[in-house]
Amino acid sequence: MAQTLLAILLVLAVGFALPDLSRWRDFYWLQVWIAQWTRASGDAARPRFAAALLPLLLVVVCSLIQLVLSHVLFGLPAFAFGVAVLFYCWGPRDLDADIEAVLKAPDSDRRIAAAQALRADTAGAPLAFESGALVEATFDAALSRWFGVLFWFVVLGPAGALGYRVVQLMARNSVFNNGIDATQRDTLERTARILDWAPAHLVTLTLALVSDFDAVIASWRTYHAAHGKGYFTLDLGFLGAVAKAGIDADVEAGDGYATDVSNPLVELADAQRALRRILVGWLALIALVALVVLTR
Repeated sequence: MAQTLLAILLVLAVGFALPDLSRWRDFYWLQVWIAQWTRASGDAARPRFAAALLPLLLVVVCSLIQLVLSHVLFGLPAFAFGVAVLFYCWGPRDLDADIEAVLKAPDSDRRIAAAQALRADTAGAPLAFESGALVEATFDAALSRWFGVLFWFVVLGPAGALGYRVVQLMARNSVFNNGIDATQRDTLERTARILDWAPAHLVTLTLALVSDFDAVIASWRTYHAAHGKGYFTLDLGFLGAVAKAGIDADVEAGDGYATDVSNPLVELADAQRALRRILVGWLALIALVALVVLTR
């Protein structure tokens, strides 16, 4: 666990100190692979492959590489491999930079244009420049760019981070799921929701701890009561609801320079602060677990 924490800190430090390296997070090779697999599926003379199985194949390959490297030079190559995979799967865009671009835009047109980078799929419907929509999109982006990949890296190592990122891209990015049939897209979307379920709930719990606990938990319960599906479903829409409730409570309490919950810039700035506190909370928890493991 100590190595996991060190790897996470190194990735965060490199991303902060050398933001230009984010251009290496290029998944063009995945587009090529998907095209090859879908072409094979459409050719009766060749074996039929399900593109939805591609993430599983990548997880297996990544796990085997990690296993082999762990027996070389006291595991140092395995550690470096883990850092490289986590850095590659982080983002791929810098969330802080995207938020700052909105907050520092000189006029409304450029603010609205900059806000579109917060969407998971830039080919989808435009993001409305409203406080609720911005907060929800920012937390959804944080789940996909930060917390989802971080959670699965801690649980399964580099294979977990890579598998999470590939599933996210194939399920929710039109560039990567073009050519995949509807059945496989549904399978990928369901898998993406399964992978997001635990991180989304942990983000909610951490938000409650670093924000207004009563407001966040009440919103979480209200959302599930209104939708009548229970707490253990793959409906993750509660994240946007609890994020808005927590940010509204923070802004109304004066956590910033204004208390207007209808101001998109005020809410977005507070959402950025809240997400940073959540990330610090996760790192503190991982550090605590690492300390317990080391002292046993």
